[in-house]
Amino acid sequence: MTSPDLPTTRRPDALPATPAEERSSTRPHLSDGAPFRRAVVTGGAGFLGSHLCSELRRRGTEVLCVDNFLTGTPRNVAHLLGDPGFRLVQCDITDYMHVPDEVDLVLHFASPASPVDYLKLPIHTLKVGALGTLHALGLAKEKGARFLLASTSEVYGDPQVHPQPEDYWGHVNPVGPRGVYDEAKRFAEALTVAYRSENDVDTAIVRIFNTFGPRMRPFDGRAIPTFIRQALAGEPLTVAGDGSQTRSVCYVDDLVRGVLALAASGHSGPMNIGNPHEQSVLQIAHDVIAATGSSSSVEHVARPVDDPTVRRPDTTLATQVLGWEPSISWRTGLDRTVAWFREELSDDASRVA
Repeated sequence: MTSPDLPTTRRPDALPATPAEERSSTRPHLSDGAPFRRAVVTGGAGFLGSHLCSELRRRGTEVLCVDNFLTGTPRNVAHLLGDPGFRLVQCDITDYMHVPDEVDLVLHFASPASPVDYLKLPIHTLKVGALGTLHALGLAKEKGARFLLASTSEVYGDPQVHPQPEDYWGHVNPVGPRGVYDEAKRFAEALTVAYRSENDVDTAIVRIFNTFGPRMRPFDGRAIPTFIRQALAGEPLTVAGDGSQTRSVCYVDDLVRGVLALAASGHSGPMNIGNPHEQSVLQIAHDVIAATGSSSSVEHVARPVDDPTVRRPDTTLATQVLGWEPSISWRTGLDRTVAWFREELSDDASRVA
């Protein structure tokens, strides 16, 4: 689909190495075949966090998974619970957290991330962005660890520049309903940069664009899991507005690969990770109907306040610095996600019965 004509900006060049980046180059990194020894993943039982835990263990990194299970669930990491290199701890990162022994990577992924969650939990969302980030950065400082903040494309708001490069400052309504999430992440970015400049912590910021895949919650309010759940139930797919607004969706395996490549690189970011292929929400709905073999129709509903009109990452920096680009097509990722939802919803129905 052709997007509205919006201004573009020049792609920023990679920044020169800082003392923190130079120190990080002496640590064994995933990119050169040697894994981080021990990682802490906040929000590790969530959708993205659980996939990160799985991939880190596959690469040989010991993982401490921290989650309060407010939006995550132990079921997402159940396959790791018998692994001696994995530990799950129920903890709210907005409280102080002590971690014994060495840590050389902190991945801060704790936060409500869907509109359903952060509209229901506005104060907690802000606390995770502020206090949670402060505590996670404090842990990285204490341990001399590499720190990576999971930020979001929401920092660009309803963008007036398209596609969105990292040097675009965004178009965000701080007092709108999405402001609690947008500003929590923008504050978290500022705090991360402050810890880097004042405390010389080895930090990185990844701006994550729309991601989908197994372990998404059927009722989390985001378009793809909602459409799949509705299609499998034979219900109308509820498309906001006329569906012409665009999204760029990345399969979770590609996203995880990009995040860990950034962690291993020593680069500070911010760096966009997402799929630069753009399509309309209406097209996504029709593709879901086709992938599920559903007879569902499309039902148009009111668009949410401050719903972005366009959303597509400029991933030039990730390609130049990391050699990263997505490799899993939308259709392949969708088929895998639909297959997971079929099984998950069938299991849920069996448990209820």
